[in-house]
Amino acid sequence: MFRQFKIKYICGSVLLLLMLALPLFSPFQEYISIPTELRISTSQSSPETSQVWSQSDETRTAFSSENVDPTTSDVYHEFAGIPLKKTDVREMKDIHLIPGGHSVGVQLQTKGVLVVGHHLVNENKEESTSPGEQSDIQVGDILLKGNGKELNSMEELSDIVKSSGDQNESVKFKVKRGEETFEASLTPSLNKQDGQYQIGLYVRDSAAGIGTMSFYHPESGKYGALGHVIADMDTRQPIEINEGTIVESNVTSIEKGNQGVPGEKKAEFSLRDDRIGTITKNSSFGIFGKLDEDMENEKYSNGLPVGYSEEVKEGPAKILTVLEGEKLQEFDVEIVSNMPKDEPVTKGMVVKVTDPELLEKTGGIVQGMSGSPIIQDGKIIGAVTHVFVNDPTSGYGVHIEWMLKEAGIDIYKKEEKLNKAG
Repeated sequence: MFRQFKIKYICGSVLLLLMLALPLFSPFQEYISIPTELRISTSQSSPETSQVWSQSDETRTAFSSENVDPTTSDVYHEFAGIPLKKTDVREMKDIHLIPGGHSVGVQLQTKGVLVVGHHLVNENKEESTSPGEQSDIQVGDILLKGNGKELNSMEELSDIVKSSGDQNESVKFKVKRGEETFEASLTPSLNKQDGQYQIGLYVRDSAAGIGTMSFYHPESGKYGALGHVIADMDTRQPIEINEGTIVESNVTSIEKGNQGVPGEKKAEFSLRDDRIGTITKNSSFGIFGKLDEDMENEKYSNGLPVGYSEEVKEGPAKILTVLEGEKLQEFDVEIVSNMPKDEPVTKGMVVKVTDPELLEKTGGIVQGMSGSPIIQDGKIIGAVTHVFVNDPTSGYGVHIEWMLKEAGIDIYKKEEKLNKAG
């Protein structure tokens, strides 16, 4: 019995040591370093001559990438003649973008009206109620319809509440909460102090603010800005938009950031006179839409090519932004770390401001700078998105490919696979 236990113990220990030692073997290290997808631009060589991954003379004898499917140009990696892993080779479009950096004003009209609070309705001195709260309508809910009619403004909601109150009828709401949609019914109460029917809810139908343009795509007229979602200031929930407008803005002052207190750009704009385009999408990667006219950037009038996440290097880079009026300026930053992912992520880079002038004027990254394009080696690689509250000299950046995807700009050629014979 003891002998059997000893044999099992020895076998288990050997297996454990092999598992722990496996990552140290160069063939295994090379295997896990092989990419599942290789993206090449039209200026690069064909996949059979492209270097799929960095390898030494020694590791060339372990894995082979000589086996290329002649119909798809997928690269198959072999060990001792046995195929173990495949790399999909995809050709990228030759995309040129006009870098942004321009300060922009933003107005979003919500889809439905957003509930941001509850209040009591004074029916009489003895009894005060909130019909909305009693009906379990919560802060963050969106009122999409009232009595079958779409709600896109507070005025539309007020008209329905007044009409139902005058007729002593309830209002039937279609409500959205997260991904769930349901119906709620409530009866308006008369506030005798002002003689108006109310439902005991504070609501909002729009939001406005400032940010920075990231890029403009001349071929499609599409743009991307901000690099992060616009959320309601009270509920912290992303704003679902019915329509929106992007306008030119004029930076009037800068509140310098300090540790624990983010700085802020102050700007002014006119929604009536300064419109430059529409907003059709508000996502985790920014706001997107089309501009009414071409956007200009004198320094990069011919645009810049796109640099994808795997091309980004730790080291010097530049950002474009506005600190005064509408003057576009370029400042030095450093890519501290690059974290490319196969799936969309909003925080793909860590960026540190190194430019003395920018540090002197702003303390680093300030609110309103979100969306400032990041340029490295003559390519636009992403945009600034967040500032570290405890270190305003640093913040996050998003890779440009995820913003392009959200804007509806395809980065791959229509033929997803390369044809070796062609």
